[in-house]
Amino acid sequence: MSKHGRILVAMSGGVDSSVAAVMLHEQGYEVIGLTMKTWDYASSGANSKETGCCSLDSINDARSLAVGYGFPHYILDIRNEFGDFVIDNFVDEYLAGRTPNPCVLCNTHIKWEALLKRANKLDCEFIATGHYANIRLQDNGRYVISKGKDENKDQSYVLWGVSQENLARTKFPLGSFTKAEIRQMALDMGQEELAKKGESYEICFVPDNDYRAFLKHRVPALEQEVDGGDFVLTNGTKVGKHKGYPFYTIGQRKGLGVAFGKPMYVTQILPESNTVVLGEEEELQKTEASVRNLNLVKYAAIPEPLEAITKIRYKDAGTFSHIHQEGNIMKVNFHHAVSGIAPGQSAVFYEGNDLLGGGFLM
Repeated sequence: MSKHGRILVAMSGGVDSSVAAVMLHEQGYEVIGLTMKTWDYASSGANSKETGCCSLDSINDARSLAVGYGFPHYILDIRNEFGDFVIDNFVDEYLAGRTPNPCVLCNTHIKWEALLKRANKLDCEFIATGHYANIRLQDNGRYVISKGKDENKDQSYVLWGVSQENLARTKFPLGSFTKAEIRQMALDMGQEELAKKGESYEICFVPDNDYRAFLKHRVPALEQEVDGGDFVLTNGTKVGKHKGYPFYTIGQRKGLGVAFGKPMYVTQILPESNTVVLGEEEELQKTEASVRNLNLVKYAAIPEPLEAITKIRYKDAGTFSHIHQEGNIMKVNFHHAVSGIAPGQSAVFYEGNDLLGGGFLM
């Protein structure tokens, strides 16, 4: 019998999840490794070699490590569930003029559910991932996520959607370590190649990070249907033609194909009329936002205005703000203007290092 019980570890084949699995194994857990096959590049029309968590090399690396340490490893094919939910949503959001957050949706609706479903079948009490974040049980009976020790690698932003029920069975072994420390651990394990593995910042199902090509492949008639819409200024003046509203994002400056003699940015996307609004940098500045599809983590509700730090994108440092919940909408009043609020992206609220919750920008 193991000292701590049986735990299912999501193993992508990368250094983070691999070290997490070994760490738990050495702590006395009965580890079972699981690699999820979410996507294959062949179905996206890609010519480049598969990279990242879905490649055959990554799956083999995860299995090899598990075999080396003497714990079982399984592969779980969730391409159908992933495609139906995450990829369909990704396409639908761009067609609605919004900028999607596929990693949040995948964590919330696909990976955690798939892990726990398999954990139940394998009689595992807990699941674990290689995310840089921390989790604890509070006196109020709620599980709260807090930022990882490594500020540059903290991944709490993409975890706001995980439910209390699922957090109760989740462990984040890497939360109190830096990336450099994890790489050193891999070296100490004798895993030199693993320690040198690079980071993957791309969306796993978008080849070469070219979402425009991906949309054209998924919706074959899209390019013809949306080409030739109007670029307009905030006052409605037409200033040129664009290649189709789904191929632009809020805050975009490069690749507009229109010269003004000064920097101009996408400030609004109007899918109904296939119109893209352009403006100067100050027109991207906003002091208010509304956030939908809330999931609260630290507290069950936030009925009174609360001062929080609000992040509107993953690498955003965060801005002090007052947040006030109105049903399943959070109203955000920033203490100073923020730039580039993009509908569809996640807004995530923090109290110090603790994750209050999050939702999607409207």
